[in-house]
Amino acid sequence: MENRRRRRKRGRSRTVGCLCAILITAGLGAFAAYALPWAYAQFGDAVKKAAGEAVEETVNMAFRRGADFPEITVTAEAAGDFYYQQLTDMEKTVYLELLQGVQNMQETILLHAGRGDSPEKVYEYLLYDRPELFWCNGNLKMTVYEDYTEFHPGYACTSEVREERRRQIEQEAADCISGISAEASDYEKIKYVYEYIVRTVDYDEDAPDNQNIYSALVGKSSVCAGYSRAAQYLLRELGIECIYVVGTAGAQNAHAWNIVNCSGAYYQMDVTFGDPVFLSSGAGEQLPENIIYYDYLCCTDADILTDHVPSSEVSYPVCDSDDLNYYKMNGMYYESFDPQILLGDMNDSILAGEEMFVCKFSDPQVYAQSREELVSGLFPKAARSLASAYGLESAKYTYVEDETHNKIIVLWNYE
Repeated sequence: MENRRRRRKRGRSRTVGCLCAILITAGLGAFAAYALPWAYAQFGDAVKKAAGEAVEETVNMAFRRGADFPEITVTAEAAGDFYYQQLTDMEKTVYLELLQGVQNMQETILLHAGRGDSPEKVYEYLLYDRPELFWCNGNLKMTVYEDYTEFHPGYACTSEVREERRRQIEQEAADCISGISAEASDYEKIKYVYEYIVRTVDYDEDAPDNQNIYSALVGKSSVCAGYSRAAQYLLRELGIECIYVVGTAGAQNAHAWNIVNCSGAYYQMDVTFGDPVFLSSGAGEQLPENIIYYDYLCCTDADILTDHVPSSEVSYPVCDSDDLNYYKMNGMYYESFDPQILLGDMNDSILAGEEMFVCKFSDPQVYAQSREELVSGLFPKAARSLASAYGLESAKYTYVEDETHNKIIVLWNYE
């Protein structure tokens, strides 16, 4: 299987405030000649009382008085967010300040973060946690003082456009969710969203707004970031915990996927790789567009690590349960090579009029043994059964080899 290329675009710049740096490095004489008269005029007795303190503390007091931090009113909203929980108490405060600021689309957000802190990391974590913040484009500028930061986020649209796009997103999400029963199990909800996104979204590196959910849910065209954030958004609407995971995949640089919580256990999930648009067949024919790769639906860490590497910056939940393996659950999993069983299962597939037959093997050794026999012997035998069952002069079929996942797909031609 040839992996598609993906890219994530995130620009940012950092501007460090120089006024504070100059004052901090000045000697006491310079401070008295320059800073104190100004400070007396601005803050009066507050500075006079502090005149005997160290220069740095006096300057910091002035800046603290000058930074008018708004009251945080979004405290309860972030309590369960995965990346929020990875932060220190100080960083959690910054996270909430950023969340409140971007919700209001403020051009400048005052943060309790100074020199030596990393509010840009906190902002990145916020966007990982919150797919609904589609108007934040990830760009930022900062003016960093000794003990606070003026943060300037980049926005992808105006507030008026945001409200229209929000309405469109909510409508698309409602249309999607209307297709699944309220009594569906957690697994059924996860599988439904996985299939919905694969079937409705096209992979396109040039898609507008491809780092957010608007591209996937409304534009129906995106890249891995849009796919994964759309899955996160929809599953949360269905009450399913879904984590946005970052790392790399194959020979590419950045890639994004998800970890989902299904009935109390965690599983890996990559919706983008569920859409194998670059599959090639053994015979070179064009393959149907509706194929879905279920290897990346509720799989284990061991499964995903065959071609994914998650970031080591945070500790993601362990995904070691194999009980939701799609192929095991649907009778497509083989732990040994038995030609009679395989041929019988293929004939059953043909008699049922199924478009394809999938056989996934437990390990590379079983796959290698089975592959040779399937291609040279069992596929032709099954094709003769196809011709006989449907009165065809000759039977055609196409097969797809996936050595990475120890799997072969056969597509039957009934015409």
